[in-house]
Amino acid sequence: MQVKSVLSVFTLIVIMSSLSCKSHIKSAEEPAKNEAPAKTAKAGPAVIIYKTSGKYFNNVPVSLSADKKSVVSFPGPKDIYYKGEFSYPSLLENGYFLDNRGIDENTAFLKITYEEYSKFEKAPTSDEIMEMVLDNNPFTEMYHCGSRFDYKNLESELNDIITNGRLDAMKRLR
Repeated sequence: MQVKSVLSVFTLIVIMSSLSCKSHIKSAEEPAKNEAPAKTAKAGPAVIIYKTSGKYFNNVPVSLSADKKSVVSFPGPKDIYYKGEFSYPSLLENGYFLDNRGIDENTAFLKITYEEYSKFEKAPTSDEIMEMVLDNNPFTEMYHCGSRFDYKNLESELNDIITNGRLDAMKRLR
C-alpha cells in the first residue's frame, strides 16, 4: 500500500510539473496584456527618414564622431551615386526625407553639393572634410523605420505612415 501511495504522489508531482511548465512556455510565447506583438524585422539596408533645420538636399552628408570633432567616414567622389544618379534623399510627405546615402544621428552636411564633390580628382582628407562641414547638427527629427526589405513600395508606404500619424510606432533616433 505504501508503494502505491508513493507512486500516486510521484505521478501527481509529474503531472503538476508538466502542466506548470506548459503554461509557463505558453505565456512566454504570448505578448503581455496591452503589449503589441513585436514586428519581425528583416535584415537589410536601414530605412531612415528625417527632417532638417536647413535646406541640405543638395549637400553631401558625412559621418562624424559622437562628439562631432572628427570624421568617421565620408564618400569618395565616385561613391555619391545611387542607382546611377546622385544619391539625393527622396522627398516624402510633410517635409520628411528618405535617406539614400547611409546617414545616422552623427551625420553632418558639407558646404559643397553632390555635383561639386563629384568633380574632385581624389577624395579629400579627413581634415579637409572637417573644414567643409556646413552643419554638424542638422536634424530636427530622425526615425529608423526598419529595413528596405520590410516594404513592397517603400516611398508610398512611408508616406502612408507619415500622413496617418503612425511615426510613433517607429524608432525615434532624434
